[in-house]
Amino acid sequence: MPLGIPIVGAGVISAIGNGMHRTLESLLEKRSGIGPVRYLTTEHGDLPCGEVPLSNAELKELAGIPQDRIVPRTALLGIQALHEALGTAGLSREDISKAAFISGTTVGGIDITEDRFLDYLSGKGDPSLILLHDCRGTTDATSAPFGDFAFSTTISTACSSAANAIIYGADLIRAGLFDIVVAGGAESLSRYHLNGFNSLMILDREKCRPFDETRNGLNLGEGAGYVVLESPSHAEKRGAKPLAFLSGYGNACDAFHQTASSPEGDGAFLAMKEALQTAGLTPSDIDYVNAHGTSTPNNDASESAALRRIFGDNMPPVSSTKGYTGHTTSASGSIEAVFCILAMREGFLPVNIGWKTPFEGGIVPVHEDSRGVRIGHVLCNAFGFGGNDSSLLLSSVNTMK
Repeated sequence: MPLGIPIVGAGVISAIGNGMHRTLESLLEKRSGIGPVRYLTTEHGDLPCGEVPLSNAELKELAGIPQDRIVPRTALLGIQALHEALGTAGLSREDISKAAFISGTTVGGIDITEDRFLDYLSGKGDPSLILLHDCRGTTDATSAPFGDFAFSTTISTACSSAANAIIYGADLIRAGLFDIVVAGGAESLSRYHLNGFNSLMILDREKCRPFDETRNGLNLGEGAGYVVLESPSHAEKRGAKPLAFLSGYGNACDAFHQTASSPEGDGAFLAMKEALQTAGLTPSDIDYVNAHGTSTPNNDASESAALRRIFGDNMPPVSSTKGYTGHTTSASGSIEAVFCILAMREGFLPVNIGWKTPFEGGIVPVHEDSRGVRIGHVLCNAFGFGGNDSSLLLSSVNTMK
């Protein structure tokens, strides 16, 4: 089956809103969700984060989960995005029972574990809660309120996890194994998460500034995003109306360093090149690139080099949306894929907030309002530690007609 897989549903939650409507408002108003943490207990309160402005108790209430039930925050965020994705796709429980669920995460339920770590050391911890620590346990907790999927699995490839979940979901459809696949990822903040990135000395104590000369690191974020992929024939039979299409994708690993990207952006270049090839498109067909753009000195320089290798002097509009949400790590690929769908449908280019001054060799991102823009094809990048780099190529409904 050729590429051009309909995306018939989508859902998102992040620091800038619960749901696509609130998210769209924040993107159009250039409203960042990055600020001091409110719900994560940490000694590093000076590190700004893109925290979802809802407590676990509030998330449970929204999901109809009893307050005394222990559920990882990653799953509570995932439930919100999954509910919207299934709803916009119009999927019934019967549909879900025949569908696959692919979710990306790395943090999983570590927030549950770290709160009870001393109890486990003393032998007083509840052994059953260990099942929630595992990434698979979080995936199960996310899908549980919606019934049993026919197949469910977890992708954990650091910051490319959610993008790779979408790629795997597309492969399942292309192989004829499923007609419907729900794919994406979820990630919450945790002390282990925050402390780990802090130990790498790549966190900024100010709001991040992707692609700016003064960039000094990233801000961590949290959230979830899912898309519903459906085979063209099944979507037509069901009367499902696509929001957009997944036209191509690529994944590559440059294996340059455990945490750093190669100077020439080899993995990023290969991932974008493969995405274009699988879609049967050329660089000149791309109308916008949602960059990985973490705001670290290394990533932004490396990604700029990769973009120049792909596009040369004909650079399309490029921006990073991490100034809105922070870096949502394993969930970033799917959250930003939803942003791209919103941009295509509403005809605007997300502004790269925080940017003022270009650096030598760096790209100049979108820094002014651009509305009423025709966006036919978009590249959405998600790059993980170890050089596991993925790129999704999304196309608008009008372009695919």
